[in-house]
Amino acid sequence: MAGRREGPLMRIGNGPPSRGYRIALAVAIGIILGCVVAFLFPDGLFRFSFPSPPLSHNTTKLIQVNAAPCESLERTNILKSELATLSEKNAELKQEVRELTMKLQLAEQRKDQAEKQFLALGPKHKAGPFGTVKSLRTNPAVTPDESVNPRLAKILEKVAVRKELIVALANSYVEEMVEIWSENIKRVGITNYLVVALDDEMESFCKSKEVPVYQGNFDEGINSIGRRGGNHAVSGLKFHVLREFLQLGYSVLLSDVDIIYLQNPFDHLYRDSDVESMSDGHNNMTAYGYDDVFDEPQMGWARYAHTMRIWVYNSGFFYIRPTIPSIELLDRVASRLSRENAWDQRVFNEELFIPSHPGYYGLHASRRTMDMYLFMNSNVLFKTVRKDANLRKLKPVIVHVNYHPDKLRRMKAVMEFYVNGDQNALDPLPDGSE
Repeated sequence: MAGRREGPLMRIGNGPPSRGYRIALAVAIGIILGCVVAFLFPDGLFRFSFPSPPLSHNTTKLIQVNAAPCESLERTNILKSELATLSEKNAELKQEVRELTMKLQLAEQRKDQAEKQFLALGPKHKAGPFGTVKSLRTNPAVTPDESVNPRLAKILEKVAVRKELIVALANSYVEEMVEIWSENIKRVGITNYLVVALDDEMESFCKSKEVPVYQGNFDEGINSIGRRGGNHAVSGLKFHVLREFLQLGYSVLLSDVDIIYLQNPFDHLYRDSDVESMSDGHNNMTAYGYDDVFDEPQMGWARYAHTMRIWVYNSGFFYIRPTIPSIELLDRVASRLSRENAWDQRVFNEELFIPSHPGYYGLHASRRTMDMYLFMNSNVLFKTVRKDANLRKLKPVIVHVNYHPDKLRRMKAVMEFYVNGDQNALDPLPDGSE
């Protein structure tokens, strides 16, 4: 019988592998190793870095020239941004310093007032050594009573700052002055101010100019004067109107509208008296008081009689605290004006200064005269300050055009001089009224 021939693969178990088998096995192993290496080293076993070709001198210079303006512009923008940020922070810090200084001053004032009130109203004490005894100057504030006028109380809560605000009374006859008055108040950064509108037109005007306004429910007598009254008649109404402000526990800086504000007046008050008022005086003697000698020749040896004189307080600009003597002052003046045909400023000063005497009980209110160069009347400005090179450099807190009837003209001139820096703005105007 012929034998069966077997292929190579049929002899694996019986003899050594053939040459073909070994080649196939080597190829399979190579493929497997290649897959493993490819998985483990995706970037290859060997990495080569080829140096970039060197740039020519001209190419390098061109790149530097093109890059320099870009870098310079970017750096400038960064510096501008940093400068703006620092300026904002500096302004914020300055504002914080001003606020902290103001709070410190108020704290010191209140501490001094509290100590004096405790000494005067507390347990009885023996008098101290010579030169150490100080009397009570600052009367305690009243307890606020919101039931007096709830609507006004809500308005004051929003407008007032530290229980203080500027208050002006006005009707529609003085719209232009109210506009200048309020613009200057806003310009110096004062927010705590309020116009008491005496007619509907003034209330609408204030709202259109975004000026805080209040129109009260006054009786017919006040409403009649408020709608049709002139300067002096309207001025007398303040003593009726302000009472509610004080009863609500607020200190008021009463202001006429013929006033230019150049600084914040609340930064320059002492707050140690019931009434702190600007003076109609035109120098140190007339503003703060002096010994006026009256000559009476027929008296012979006693011909010279010494008198004390002081020019009146201006009832168009004064700071009044919510105390019992302050409210009594308002009541006294309002009562007299309702009975007498009198100028409110005269009555205001008589009640403040005339002492008790037989048949009359004087008002026990403390008072302080404001600095005449900071709280300046128009007599001082036009007769003295504008003619003195050193005084012209002084920046007052306010200028009150109270001595001159051409108010608008002079108010605008004062703004040009102090606000816009026109050193010749006051020159065309005479010292007094024409």
